[in-house]
Amino acid sequence: MVHLFRTSLGVMALAAAAFGAGGGAQAASGPFLAHQALYDLSLVKSRSNSINSARGRILYNFTGSSCEGYTSEFRQVSELDSGEGKITLSDLRSNSWEDAAGKSYRFKIETRMNEADAGRVDGSAERDGDHINVKLKLPAPKNFTLDGKIVFPTEQIQRIIAAAKDGKSLLELSVYDGSDDGQKVYNTLTVIGQPIPADRTASPDASTTDEHMKSLKRWPVTVSYFDRESQQKEGEQTPVYAMAFELYENGVSRQLVLDYNDFVISGAMGKFDARDSKPCN
Repeated sequence: MVHLFRTSLGVMALAAAAFGAGGGAQAASGPFLAHQALYDLSLVKSRSNSINSARGRILYNFTGSSCEGYTSEFRQVSELDSGEGKITLSDLRSNSWEDAAGKSYRFKIETRMNEADAGRVDGSAERDGDHINVKLKLPAPKNFTLDGKIVFPTEQIQRIIAAAKDGKSLLELSVYDGSDDGQKVYNTLTVIGQPIPADRTASPDASTTDEHMKSLKRWPVTVSYFDRESQQKEGEQTPVYAMAFELYENGVSRQLVLDYNDFVISGAMGKFDARDSKPCN
């Protein structure tokens, strides 16, 4: 179970983009809102009865603009109780920057499990024609290339919004975010539901009552993440992880559901603060 949770924590660094990132090479859908959001985590169900309870929080800060790029700061602290006094405490911290054209990406990720030493990833990626050059400093110095069709996390979310506005229900993308050991690429399948009008809110939270959000429509979205290497070698079609949420047209997300296969956690927005962004000159 700990191995599964460690893997899913790595995916959470990628998922952080869904908590408010915008941008990408096709960023024609309008400005994205700089903000801070706090999500309270709780256990929805445990499919294998391996988890008795879960609690935690996600704190997310998103700043930037199309001219200076986008910065995402993400922290998830979680406590899992698997019974008989077995508690797993995890602390994931991620800081990344991506330029608005989706050409440059920098990332630092730190994962700590219980009292063990933190695992760290530090690197950068630059798009160059039909490929991407990746340079890792941690966990060990390494340079390698990736297929140029792969996108970074903020561009992933922008493309989901663009597809939703075009009325599309499915979107397939390969995504690199630097998680795990800095060499992992995920294939993703996004399912987009029918738009939800601004005036329809079944369960109000801090986002639905904010003045910046009241007039915006949103879409129910589910993104499944597949290990790209396993798919290529074994044809494996079981997702490592899936995340469902309601995605606003300005990039903000609410009503999170994080599916780690063995168990499912919900993330209710407990706090939301819109922030000012510097306008482009």
